[in-house]
Amino acid sequence: MNWKKLSTMEDLQSAIEESHQTPVGLFKHSTRCSISATAKDRLERNWSKIDGKISPYYLDLIAHRDISNAIQDTFGITHESPQFILLKNGKAVYHESHFGIQVSEIAEQI
Repeated sequence: MNWKKLSTMEDLQSAIEESHQTPVGLFKHSTRCSISATAKDRLERNWSKIDGKISPYYLDLIAHRDISNAIQDTFGITHESPQFILLKNGKAVYHESHFGIQVSEIAEQI
């Protein structure tokens, strides 16, 4: 799995634009939270089921809370951590948090 990092507002805009061509997954991760680390590990271990069908982006919430706030404002989705948001055609079509993040559910949305 090759994460694309969200570290600037331009990266977020690029992800939104990319979602018009291929589904984009935004994973919001707290590097200080064990639940977030577990959710990230589960996502990575099962990613092969959807690899190549979705473009994965990774957001370090501790370093880039401003981008998380922009995601909340842009898509109207309340901030949670960890959180996975699926974008298609510039819109959030699915989101889940904590242990609700399941590759099988993401696959159903693609």
